[in-house]
Amino acid sequence: MNKIDLKKRLIEECIARQQKTAAELQHEVDETLRLSNEYGAPKDRYDPYRTKLMNQNNLFAQQLKQANTLLVTLQKIPTDKEINIVEFGAIVTTNKQNIFVSVGMGKTELDGKTYYAISPKVPIFDAMRGKKAGDSFTFNGQTFEIIDIF
Repeated sequence: MNKIDLKKRLIEECIARQQKTAAELQHEVDETLRLSNEYGAPKDRYDPYRTKLMNQNNLFAQQLKQANTLLVTLQKIPTDKEINIVEFGAIVTTNKQNIFVSVGMGKTELDGKTYYAISPKVPIFDAMRGKKAGDSFTFNGQTFEIIDIF
């Protein structure tokens, strides 16, 4: 498989995972609203059950907003742009791991290989930003050699 196809598949996998997360959060938002509506009006000024439901709903709504933001970010990653340095959208192969600079999603398996989707806001990205294939960088006392970037 060529690098462009691999990148497209990795992005599709991350998008699918993020869509699943967003759908699950939407379900939770809907469920807490349903429970709140079934419960009815607050029983008194300090109704703890209704307050709990509304707090849960607000929490899920915030998480859903974040999940949708990450989804939009993933959808904006160009697949046809040639990347030669470590930057947003790059897949970086090192001697220790494969890193996908996109959004912080953690580990993703694809074709028997593990890729770590990281945000450009994390410290390891700062350590490797702007590097090219053949360069090395040190993070947490470990030296990483960059084998390939695409």
